[in-house]
Amino acid sequence: MKRSTSMPGQPSPGSEASAQPAQSSFQPFAISTWKSLLSSVLLVLLGIGLGAALVGGKGVSAQTTATPPQLNLNFIADVAQKVGPAVVRIDAERTVRAPAPFPEEFFSDPFFRDFFGQAIPSIPRQRRQQGTGSGFIISPDGQIITNAHVVEGSDKVTVTLKDTRSFDGQVIGSDPVTDIAVVKINAQNLPTVKLGRSETLEPGQWAIAIGNPLGLDNTVTAGIISALGRSSGEIRVPDKRVSFIQTDAAINPGNSGGPLLNAQGEVIGVNTAIIQGAQGLGFAIPIETAQRVANQLITRGKVDHPYLGIRMLTLTPELKERLNQDPNSRILITVDQGVLIGEVIQGSPAERAGLRSGDVILSINGRAVTTADQVQQEVERTEVGSTLELEIERAGRRQKIRAVTGSFPAPSGG
Repeated sequence: MKRSTSMPGQPSPGSEASAQPAQSSFQPFAISTWKSLLSSVLLVLLGIGLGAALVGGKGVSAQTTATPPQLNLNFIADVAQKVGPAVVRIDAERTVRAPAPFPEEFFSDPFFRDFFGQAIPSIPRQRRQQGTGSGFIISPDGQIITNAHVVEGSDKVTVTLKDTRSFDGQVIGSDPVTDIAVVKINAQNLPTVKLGRSETLEPGQWAIAIGNPLGLDNTVTAGIISALGRSSGEIRVPDKRVSFIQTDAAINPGNSGGPLLNAQGEVIGVNTAIIQGAQGLGFAIPIETAQRVANQLITRGKVDHPYLGIRMLTLTPELKERLNQDPNSRILITVDQGVLIGEVIQGSPAERAGLRSGDVILSINGRAVTTADQVQQEVERTEVGSTLELEIERAGRRQKIRAVTGSFPAPSGG
């Protein structure tokens, strides 16, 4: 619908009055009146124009002072260029015993002795096995962090830098419980990485991986932090005592031991595992764990992990109901959350402290625990010989028990 363009006091074109003939009393403006009106309009328009120019000028000035920082679209390339020289390739060789195709007695049979005579074929019992992984330099004199499984059982380790120089590597120490190892090469003035913090990470932040997947040196992949605090049971490595970082940055065999980086190029994790057959599921050891273990390996050659000595289950309302209704369980549980002790290892610190099967752990050192992983983390954050104060429920009654941690005897156990 067109708007009326009539002057105030005139009828609208669409109104009933518009059909009437114009009134004879209407007089046109005089020329002097038109000039006066035109001058006023010009002044008004000029004033509006000046006002707009002044306001616009102030607006441009304000925008100039508040210009947001430019987004660096090439930050991944910058990180790769910055960190790449400190990422190494690790080739490990080991001798493994090959199973014999026939039992020892096979060629001892007189029939075969007569057939072959003295030329009985020799059966090779050993063979050389080779593997490739990654690592990153943490000191200018050649200390390198990698995965324990990369160098496990190796009798020869070769480290190759990005500039193609190769060095013989010495395994300073290896910890299968966390899958961290330290390798040393004899070199000086080497490029090093900068260690960051994984404790401040949030899902959705950038993650960059550098390594040698499938022997393809200096491969850079990128993705995001998918999740934090994945337990060893969740990613199908129950013998490890690590709370893993999950990422969708592509990680493949050969990436193991390489760095997981943030957008600033700081190491936030050590790439270590994938789930076979799954896409976009990679896992890394938090750098705080790797650094703590590496420091012990460098100074002492081994790692002592605190140990309580229990096998446990996360308590759920369903588990509580099932146990309370089972006439053979001999366990009374009144809480809905906590960690149920299923077994106390004989001779363990837990047994010496008086913990029993059927106890429900509610807190450790004042911090509530509701999952078995949390109990493991609380124990792991202490040192061997530390005292833990556990609040437990036993047969419907709460009590506190003190336990002194021992040294973890083997990768298996609670």
